[in-house]
Amino acid sequence: MYKTIFKPFVDFLGALFLLPFVLLVIAIFGPIIYFTDRGPIFYNGERVGKNFRIFRMFKLRSMYVNAPDLRNADGSTFNSANDPRVTPIGRFLRKTSLDEFPQFLNVLIGDMSLIGPRPILPKNDYSEMEEYLKDMMKVKPGITGYNQAYFRNSVDRLQKYKNDAFYARNISFKMDVKIVIQTIFSVIGRKNINTN
Repeated sequence: MYKTIFKPFVDFLGALFLLPFVLLVIAIFGPIIYFTDRGPIFYNGERVGKNFRIFRMFKLRSMYVNAPDLRNADGSTFNSANDPRVTPIGRFLRKTSLDEFPQFLNVLIGDMSLIGPRPILPKNDYSEMEEYLKDMMKVKPGITGYNQAYFRNSVDRLQKYKNDAFYARNISFKMDVKIVIQTIFSVIGRKNINTN
């Protein structure tokens, strides 16, 4: 009942309620992002959603235009407090997680959930996560989730997949409430943002 009816209803209402704040963030930071290097305001990367459907995930752009794609040894996204690819305003957006706010638009149009596994890149090497992938793809990806709230970037890619699969198999109202509370503490405390 919660997973199929109540959760989608909460997603829509929550995203609708937060829409004015999302638009305000875009209105304030959009011009700053643009005038930093005359580039686009948004980064609209392709991601894999529920049932392996490809969608475009909205984010405020935090890197310079044409920044190289750097990866950690395990293939996960490189994150560093001193990443030279990140613009000055991008560092602030990342620290405060404001760059993620446009994803509430993804929730409104049905691509994402407020809480769920973080969306993965398409055409990635899924061999190491094959046993977890089926569970992860049964639910919509989320703006935040079990791994994002408790571990963020402090664990390797395989452990992230395990954490996301665990959430997908055990979705409950109680777990979602705990994740929301923990996410707030993680963002305020700026815990585990960077991998080094």
